[in-house]
Formats: sequence, C-alpha cells, structure tokens
Amino acid sequence: MRSKSHITLQKLKNRIQLPKHARSFILSALVTICVTATLAGAAVLTSCNNTLPHNEGEESIVVRVASLKGPTSIGLAYFFEEAGQIYLPDEDTAEASENPENPEKPVFPEGPKNSYAFNIYGTADEILPALTTGEIDIAVLPANVAAVLHQKTKGGVQVLNINNLGVLYVVSADDSLTSLKDLSNRTVLMVGKGTTPEYVMNALLEASGAKNVNLEYRSEATELAAVISSDPTALAVLPEPYVTAVTTKNPNLAARISLTEAWNEFVPGESLLVTGVTVVRTEFAEAHPEVVAEFIAHQRASVEAVNNNPARSGRLVETMQIIDNAAIAEKAIPRCNLVCLTGTEMKEALEGYLQVLYAQNPDSIGGALPTDDFYYLKD
Repeated sequence: MRSKSHITLQKLKNRIQLPKHARSFILSALVTICVTATLAGAAVLTSCNNTLPHNEGEESIVVRVASLKGPTSIGLAYFFEEAGQIYLPDEDTAEASENPENPEKPVFPEGPKNSYAFNIYGTADEILPALTTGEIDIAVLPANVAAVLHQKTKGGVQVLNINNLGVLYVVSADDSLTSLKDLSNRTVLMVGKGTTPEYVMNALLEASGAKNVNLEYRSEATELAAVISSDPTALAVLPEPYVTAVTTKNPNLAARISLTEAWNEFVPGESLLVTGVTVVRTEFAEAHPEVVAEFIAHQRASVEAVNNNPARSGRLVETMQIIDNAAIAEKAIPRCNLVCLTGTEMKEALEGYLQVLYAQNPDSIGGALPTDDFYYLKD
C-alpha cells in the first residue's frame, strides 16, 4: 500500500484552487523544500524528481536554480516573480499582478513551459557541492569561481551568460578624483585581499599609469564605509549596494571613479570587467538544450525589466531579501551593471577578463585558462 506521503506534485496542483500566482508560489515552495532537504542530506519524498506534467500528455522539467545574495541575483527578480516564488503584497490579486496595461509589468516570452525552483545562498561555497553532485542544475557564481569549478570537474559546468559587470567604485568626499591616475601617492582602502578585487585593482593601476598607490585592506565593507564617512580625505573601493547606502546616508560622499569604466578605458581588447556569470551543468545542458534556451530567454527578459523599472524592481529585491531597503535597491540598480551577455560576445568579454586574472594569479581561475568548452555558445 502506498504511503500517504507519496502525493505527486501534479495531484497537489489539481487539488489547490487558488489564484494563479499563489498556486505557483506554493508549488515552487514545495519543489524548493525538496531541493533544500536533499542538500541537507535528509530523506525526501520520492515524488520530488525533475519532472512535472505541464499539459495533458506533456512533461516539463523542474529546473533547480541557485543564486547568490547580492547584485548577481538582482537581474533575476522578475524571473523569481514569474516563477511564482515572490510577489508584491500590494499586488495580491490576479488583476493587479497580471494586468497587461500595467507599464511596470514586463512582457515576458511565452511560457515558461518548465518550472523553476530558485534558492538564494549567502556564499558560493554553499552552492558548489550541490552543483557538482547534480542536485542543482543552474547557478549564479562569481566568474573566477566558475572557471575554477570547470577545471575541478573536468568540464562539468559551462557558462551560459555574463549576468553582472563591475560593481566596484572609488568612493570619497574628494571631488577632485576623476580618474585612476588621481590615486597616485594616495592610500586606498579596500576589502578582498588575495581575491579578485585586489587583482582587478592592481591590473587597473598598472594599466592606467597610477604611481605609488598604497592599497590598505580591511576585513569588511562596513569598516570602509565607517572610515570614509568620518574622514573627508579618505577614499575606498566599495561594491554596490554599499556605495548607494553610504552616499545616501552622507551626501558629501560620491562614487568618483567606476572601475568598470576604467577597465573599458585602460584594458585593451574585447574584455569586460565581469562580476557574475550563470553556469549550467554540462550534462543537464546536453540533455535539455530547449530548457536552457528557455531559461536564457526569461533571464534576459528579467534583466531588461529590472533595468527599465528600478522602482518596482527595488521592491522585488527587498522581497527577495537581497537588499533590505527598497529605496536603496532602486538607486543601486543602475550602477549594478546588470546584463545578459551570451554567445561570442560573452566568450570574448569573459575570456579577456580571465586572462587578466590569470596574469595576476593563475590560481585565482584554477591554474589554467578555461578551454573553449567552458563557453556555452548555443544561444
């Protein structure tokens, strides 16, 4: 006799009579519980698999997606909403959330046919074990971490797209700062010693010709914010959303230099300053190319919607608990450089970026430059 716990998600879907967005939210939450339990090593329902009936006689895939708490996940905000995992409380009706005349609601591609179970994690280290064992299908990761993982798994992951360009800015009350050369003979406060911020900054200072720049490191971005807020001569490299948070609190402070713009100015070739990428398990991509294409299409639409609607997007980001203040999120979005670069454009931009990191420290990208199969070029 079958256990009562063996209730398929489809049967549950048929039994739940709720508004569309609420029903999707509950079903996505059930899938998320299954994934989370698996990651924790707990026993799970045998019905928690990778397929869900979509229409009569047709199966769809439950795609398990891991994202990071930070700018790299902001571009997914409307995709989260479309998947039914978040919704705005004041739009808690079908009429409000699905009104085609609402200019703040994006026009998505048809679908999605498949179901998406999103989970947000605090660090990449929490994602990597589940990604390598096949418990996660798609993940948002720092670009260099994706390169390291590709090496360790012998090609087990591929990059679908670049989702986030540079988010680092030189912040100071000193309005005389306009270029990296102005940092000569100055002390610059930073976080991230021995990681990509240090390698990026060293490469940019060398390329720009800035001389005698003393990079002084702190353990937390909050420490940097406190120093520059109290010392008008101090300057620090901060990431978004810290930039917006400190400049909103102290109007004397401003983002004086964008490292993204500096990269475009001083680093030759087609490379870009990359923060985050979206990766897929190679095995999953080979088995489900149509699902990968659907994911990319909806991710691209979500990024466009976030950039075009920063006010509403800020509220979604607050709901996702990525940034705890919708107003700060709204102001930070334009400086987060959210993109969805795919194909040859993605390969050229990322390849050049990784070459710069490799020149600074080969271990930062896994000891070798990734081979061509690192780049998913079937978009």
